[in-house]
Amino acid sequence: MTDRTRKPTSEGVAKALASLEAIPLPPTPLLPVELNGVRVHVKAENLQPIGAFKIRGAWWRLSNLESDHAVAVSSGNHAQGVAWAARRLGLKATIVMPRDAPRVKLENTRALGAEVVLYERPGEDRDAVAAKLIAERGGTLVHAFGDPWVMEGQGTAGLEVTEQLGREPSRLVVCCGGGGLAVGLSLACPDAAIHIVEPDGWDMVGQALAKGAIVRAGTDAPKTICDALQPESTKQLNLDMLAGRAEPGLTVTDDEIRTAQRWAFANLRMVVEPGGAAALAAALAGKVAVDEATVIMVTGGNADPVRFAETIAG
Repeated sequence: MTDRTRKPTSEGVAKALASLEAIPLPPTPLLPVELNGVRVHVKAENLQPIGAFKIRGAWWRLSNLESDHAVAVSSGNHAQGVAWAARRLGLKATIVMPRDAPRVKLENTRALGAEVVLYERPGEDRDAVAAKLIAERGGTLVHAFGDPWVMEGQGTAGLEVTEQLGREPSRLVVCCGGGGLAVGLSLACPDAAIHIVEPDGWDMVGQALAKGAIVRAGTDAPKTICDALQPESTKQLNLDMLAGRAEPGLTVTDDEIRTAQRWAFANLRMVVEPGGAAALAAALAGKVAVDEATVIMVTGGNADPVRFAETIAG
């Protein structure tokens, strides 16, 4: 399982789902809602045991790991997924996390048994920190979005959606950081339109798709409340897989994301973190056309309690 030229496949997504079902990891709910007068569905991945979809890719990658030590870089959701899977599989996990990550994510990652190594954001290269750790201690890098096994694992959400909906969705509206979830969903639902949604100023995937080449975030990139959606760039594999497959990228503002968080709390009784609400924000703002076979991915619920309370209070 060490072939670094490997690409994710629809067959791999199916195998990943079988692996998740064997744990077992129950499917997350697919909730019918009315949005701007149209009945659509929300896939509630914020209700996963770790509060985010990242558990899917982490489990599938660690189930195929070529060592007993997983090293990951994450602001918190992938970190918790890797830590959860490592504990279940009896592996060691070391997670490189930004010092400014939400406290709830740092605490939850440590509580799951992982070692957390902090870095400064901005200021330090997180990938360089991880590479140094691997050189000193050994282990295998489990990339949050650029690993083919991780992409396949994330795609299992799409197979669940098709089963729950009784048909393949017409479109999937997807919160996007580096594009791993979007790639997985594109494999699981080959006939569905894939709409990626990123924070304003952090649309590295959308810009890369438009340019046909990797685009890196500038040093003047704006602040965003979406801590989970701030990669400096996507990976070439993600770009190759999404080119000609994903729809033109959409961006949302912090205010639109807060509106989506309040809407989810009021209408779905759900806690959704900022990055997990990006796709819902785009749909609520009318930035993507929806129909009755549209599925909106709500990807995470690990919200900072104080900031979430402030958002709900308006």
